Amino acid sequence: MTNWKISTLDRDTADGFVNTVHWTASQTDGEFTTSTYSTVSFTKEDGINYVPYADLTEATVVEWVKASLGEEGVAAVDLALANNIAAQKNPPVATGTPWTA
Repeated sequence: MTNWKISTLDRDTADGFVNTVHWTASQTDGEFTTSTYSTVSFTKEDGINYVPYADLTEATVVEWVKASLGEEGVAAVDLALANNIAAQKNPPVATGTPWTA
């Protein structure tokens, strides 16, 4: 399962409008973990329901990010994280020598 977190928000100080969301998504499977970081930018013309800055919750902003990415974008993030975990479990490349020193 992917865990979505909001790292920070950039906002207009005049009206509190959030213009950039910095987000991370991560997955953990036992001892294996992976994450990705990105941003989503908004303009007032995007039509996002304006919520006063002081009233925002992380859940609301995560929904904004997911809506901006769309279903395919969210699925792509989930798949990339899952693939990274799979590669950690079964590395496609290894280093070393077959003999001992």
